[in-house]
Amino acid sequence: MKPTTLDEAMSLTKKFTSRPTNEELLKLYGLYKQATEGDNEGERPGGFDFKAAAKYMAWLNFKGMSKEDATAAYLDLVEQLASKYLA
Repeated sequence: MKPTTLDEAMSLTKKFTSRPTNEELLKLYGLYKQATEGDNEGERPGGFDFKAAAKYMAWLNFKGMSKEDATAAYLDLVEQLASKYLA
């Protein structure tokens, strides 16, 4: 089942029966943020907030990608992960 909107895709990820890998979760996060907000213009988190820094970098990986392309890539990724993580 391929989601057709970001909302459908988000709902589908909540139905996963097991947790995607950290790499997959970061890619989902980065694509979602790029699709909804565009390029990451924020300050890089400092110190020892490794989780925030990883999320920042995941979003930064998609800098320059249009919101439309990021949405399409996010929907494709959710579909791919659904085949792996839905019972």
